[in-house]
Amino acid sequence: MKRSVVEAIEKRSMDAVFPDKDVFRTISVDDVIALSDSFSVKQREIEIFALENSIIPNRYARNVKSFSCKDQAKLLKSKVSIAGLGGLGGAVVEMLARSGIGCLNLIDGDKFDETNLNRQLISCEDLIGISKAQAAKKRIAKINSSVEIFAHPEFLDRTNAKNLLEGSDVVIDCLDNIETRFVIEKNSRELGIPFVSAAIAGFSGHVMTVFPQDDGICTIYGHAEDAPQKGAEDSTGNLSATVMLIAACECAEVYKVLLNKGRTLRKKFLAVDLIDNTFEIVRL
Repeated sequence: MKRSVVEAIEKRSMDAVFPDKDVFRTISVDDVIALSDSFSVKQREIEIFALENSIIPNRYARNVKSFSCKDQAKLLKSKVSIAGLGGLGGAVVEMLARSGIGCLNLIDGDKFDETNLNRQLISCEDLIGISKAQAAKKRIAKINSSVEIFAHPEFLDRTNAKNLLEGSDVVIDCLDNIETRFVIEKNSRELGIPFVSAAIAGFSGHVMTVFPQDDGICTIYGHAEDAPQKGAEDSTGNLSATVMLIAACECAEVYKVLLNKGRTLRKKFLAVDLIDNTFEIVRL
């Protein structure tokens, strides 16, 4: 079966040229969908087969040069959970879907309201009152139909965290409250899953990556029982520019964790202040 699929991919592939004039073999989105239907194989499996044979799905052509074919296939095989689908979460989901993370697990029990419109990428005037998880699922399906999407329109808490996060390769914290952040970290640690956490407040934000063996977010917030429920964003507001930048930093951490590339923000955190243009890495 696989040999037949690969032969069909090769038959439909064609030459294309990168902006730097290098030639590569590619396959179109339409052909991926057609082969998926023809062989009753998931679209992302078609894309993985193509990449394993040095054929780059055209939707990922501009990823390659930064990601290898092997890297892109690894991303397609990965499952990432995103807790919170507001400002940070909406932007993170958008970027991960476009970059080709193969399975996205979306967790948020909230619905859109008018105050979300200033920064939450998925929110629109016609989606006020609509579930954020369901809206995110529909948006991803339009952006990248190869991505498998699991939408959970429920709030993560102590009773459901383990079931919601199990099977993930990375968990991303895009929440607006510290109490639940500790719940995610605890359950990620028990499941042996790396955890990327971020928060914003006005022009400021921070990002850090926690592996199961690490001390984690207590190095910022103190012990869970002593930490405030909410961060500074309640008194500073939430600006779209800060949201998009910090979300991009979270996504970069996810790529590095999944692909074992570069330097992650493990045992340190990136603190950003856009009003003064300061970017500082603090070792913990």
